[in-house]
Amino acid sequence: MSTPSPSFGQTLAYAERALTSVLRQHLAERDTQPETWYALQLIAVHGPGVAREELTRDLEGSRTLTPDSTRALLARLEVEGLISGDSELSLTDAGKSLHRRLREYIAVPTAHLLGQFDPADVETTMRTLQAITAIASEQLVAAG
Repeated sequence: MSTPSPSFGQTLAYAERALTSVLRQHLAERDTQPETWYALQLIAVHGPGVAREELTRDLEGSRTLTPDSTRALLARLEVEGLISGDSELSLTDAGKSLHRRLREYIAVPTAHLLGQFDPADVETTMRTLQAITAIASEQLVAAG
């Protein structure tokens, strides 16, 4: 009897876990935790002036951050001079510089990994995952 193939959710979870491990290992070479990268990335993409409440909610939605660790992360980033603001957070010049360097550093292994696949397949996967995210988010809002 053959083993059943993993479900979509399992497959997605395995991919996420593997990619997070690669990212964690790669960022460790720069003495950076993935949570730091994620916070800087969210502010860069949604800012300047991303609402602290929105950022906190997004960070707490990850598997690795709790409300307490999210507060500690944001406090550390403020002390390190990487972010500033009260109800709205923005990257400081130092935060923008670090974010740019990390983004460029991460781009190399990302390009190497994705370069092993047909670009059309990567685009289709991205569109599908974005659509799944949007629909699932709508369902959460409707249920909440």
